[in-house]
Amino acid sequence: MTITKIVELEDEVPPGRAGIAGIDPDELADLPWLVPDFLTPEGRMRMSIHSFLVETPRTRIVVDTGLGNDKPRAVPHWSGLRTGFLDEMRATGWPPSSVQRVIHTHLHIDHVGWNTLLVDGAWAPTFPQARHLMVRADFEHWQAEAARTDDDRPGWLRAMTDVAAVWADSIAPVAEAGLVDLVEPDARVDPYVRLVPTPGHTPGHVSVLVESRGESAVITGDLVHFPCQIARPRWTSMLDCDHAAGTSAREEFLAKFADSGTLVLGTHFPDPTAGLVVRDGAGYRFES
Repeated sequence: MTITKIVELEDEVPPGRAGIAGIDPDELADLPWLVPDFLTPEGRMRMSIHSFLVETPRTRIVVDTGLGNDKPRAVPHWSGLRTGFLDEMRATGWPPSSVQRVIHTHLHIDHVGWNTLLVDGAWAPTFPQARHLMVRADFEHWQAEAARTDDDRPGWLRAMTDVAAVWADSIAPVAEAGLVDLVEPDARVDPYVRLVPTPGHTPGHVSVLVESRGESAVITGDLVHFPCQIARPRWTSMLDCDHAAGTSAREEFLAKFADSGTLVLGTHFPDPTAGLVVRDGAGYRFES
């Protein structure tokens, strides 16, 4: 089997803009293995928005679909994008029509955007032959959030999630086209791929486990945004729906996969995106 990363955007941000609650620049300096791949010598955190193409003997699967082109967004540098994302997919031998499954680790703004394309002024499915797997708890949660008229969340949080717009242009069109399968968070996708419940970031958040011939790889989703959370699992995302549940899921994930030989692929990790979680004293580190 092969897993291929298709990058949409990469960026470097100061720790204060990384969206991680409780992050301490001094503690980052105590994690030298972050430099230079994940933390620049100047102390900026590197991040990536990308999708994974998973090809099993039976199924072509896209895991998460980024931000998408032409989407009007409240975050200016995510609005009206024109990237070559689909061209890069085609260059790897993956035309959109060849995709059979789309797995969503969750339904946030930067994980569903390429579900649709703007065609003659309307949003049309990008992967018309694919079943789009969405965890039922996440779908129902964001469907209700999109319909709210009393959103009293802070302005920055409303912008980062942009729920009503995301629902209208990236989720509803594939649902209305009959392409969505609502699944449980431990669903098996094919004989080689299954979902692993890792709730907290969103109610139905999942990671994706790929297994074959005694070897395995796991795609984190937003259970871990930055590799520093491997060393400091109690540093939570400011976008987590349930911070305590997210921390608990992260700690369970690290305990399960540390020193296991399972390849860990970070959904927002820049190169090197794949590596191993290894025990480091009483904690953990990411070893690429």
